[in-house]
Amino acid sequence: MSGLEAVELNLSELERTHRIDSEFYKKENLTVLSILDKTDHAPLTSYFTVSDGNHMSISHDFREEGIRYYRGADIYNFFIEEASPICISEKSYYLPVMKRSHLAKGDILMSIVGAIIGNIALVRTNDRQTCSCKLAIMRPKKGSSSLMMAVYLKTKYAQNQIQKFRRGAAQTGFLLEDADQVIMPVFSSDFCERIEKVVENMNAVTEQSTSVYVAAEKLLLQALGLNDFTPSIDPVAVKSFAESFGASGRLDAEYYQPKHEEVLTATRKNKTSILSDLVTVKKSIEPGSAEYTDEGIPFLRVSDITKFGITNPEIHLNRIPYANMGLQPKKDTILFTKDGTVGIAYKTEKDLDIITSGAVLHLTVKDKKGLLPDYLTLVLNSMIVQMQAERDTGGSVIVHWRPSDISNVVIPILDVPMQEKIAVAVQQSFEFRWQSEQLLDTAKQAVEMAIEQGEAAALKWLEVIDND
Repeated sequence: MSGLEAVELNLSELERTHRIDSEFYKKENLTVLSILDKTDHAPLTSYFTVSDGNHMSISHDFREEGIRYYRGADIYNFFIEEASPICISEKSYYLPVMKRSHLAKGDILMSIVGAIIGNIALVRTNDRQTCSCKLAIMRPKKGSSSLMMAVYLKTKYAQNQIQKFRRGAAQTGFLLEDADQVIMPVFSSDFCERIEKVVENMNAVTEQSTSVYVAAEKLLLQALGLNDFTPSIDPVAVKSFAESFGASGRLDAEYYQPKHEEVLTATRKNKTSILSDLVTVKKSIEPGSAEYTDEGIPFLRVSDITKFGITNPEIHLNRIPYANMGLQPKKDTILFTKDGTVGIAYKTEKDLDIITSGAVLHLTVKDKKGLLPDYLTLVLNSMIVQMQAERDTGGSVIVHWRPSDISNVVIPILDVPMQEKIAVAVQQSFEFRWQSEQLLDTAKQAVEMAIEQGEAAALKWLEVIDND
C-alpha cells in the first residue's frame, strides 16, 4: 500500500448524488472541506443567482466589431473587459432568447465546460455584453460583494471545490445544479471593504496598463502614417486570372477583399521586410491528449496565450522525454499562434520551463540591434498583421495559418529610436499589468489567511504589505 492514498467514508457522508469516484474524496478535498467547516459559511447560491449564457447557435453572426460575445476561451483576465472576444450584431443581441445572457456590472463569469473549468472573470461595466452557455453567470444578490466573492472564487479553497465537482469523461463540465454544494465563508463587512479596495486598485492599474498599450499602438500607426487609415468595406474586387489565382493560387473571394490590399499598400510606403528575413522560426510538438498528465512540465496551448501574458496551463507532460528536447522558450522568444485563434504574439520576459503545443511557433529575432523584440511583438498584434492573418486564413472551417504564409507576412521597420520609444511604452504597460497581478495575489492570500487564521491576522498582514 506504500504510496497509495485511501479514505474510508460512511454512506451517509457521500455527496448528494452519491458519487463514489475516488478522486472526489481525495484527502486534499476532505482537508479543504474540514477547514471551511470551521468557518461560518453558506452555499454559493446564498450569495448569487446562478445561470448560464446563450444556448442558441449564433456563430453565423460572428464579426470583428459589434457587441462583445464571450466564450470559454475568453475567461483569462480578472476583468472580462480586458479580453478580446468575438462580436455579434445588435439584432442578435436583442433577440428575446438572448436576454438571459445579457451581462451587468458586478456579474461574475466562470468557465464551466471543456479543459479549462473554474476560470473567473468580473464584469466591471454596464456596457452591452453577452456570453455563451460555456460560461456560468453569477449575479450577486442584494448585499453581496461581487468584488470580494470574485477574489474568493480565485482562491485554492473555492477552486478545489469547483474542480472536485467536475463531471464527465471525454468533455468535462461543472453542472449549475452543483453550485449550491460549493460553500463560501461569511466574511465581515470590514474585511470585505478592505479586499474591495485592493480590487479597486487592481482595476485602476489595469486600466493604466491598457491605456499605455493603446497609446503604444497609436504611436506605431502614427509613425507609419496609418493613424487615419480606414479600410474599405467594399466586399468586391475585380481581378484577372493572372492577378488572382495565377499569382496567389487562391480562388476564395475573401482573399481579394480591397481592404487587405489597401493596408499592405499603405504599409509599404514605409521600409518593410518579410517575417522570415527578420526571425528564425522553431516549431514545437503536438504529443496528443494521451500524453497529458496532471503533473510534470506545463504544456502551453493557444488558449493559454494572450498578447498580455500567459496563464498557468492545467495540462502537463511527463518531464522525460519532453523536458530534454530543447523546446522550452528562451528570454525574448516571441510565441506566435498559427491555429485556432491565430496571430496572437507574446514575448517572453525570461526563460520558461514549459512546452508549447504545435499550434504555437517560437520566433527569435535575428538582429536585436536593428529590430527590437518588443516592437516586433506589437506589430504582430497590430491591425497590419492581423489583417494579413484574416486574408490568409479566410474561408477555412478550421482556422489554420500556414507557416509558409506566416513567413511572407509584411513587417514595417521603423528607425531604431522610434522602435525604442514604442518598446518603452510596451514595457511600461506590462509593468502595470504585473502590478495588477501582484495585487490579485495579495487579495487571494489575504482571503486564504482569513479562512485559516482569522480576519484579524489577514488585516494585520495587509497593513504590513501596505507599509512595505
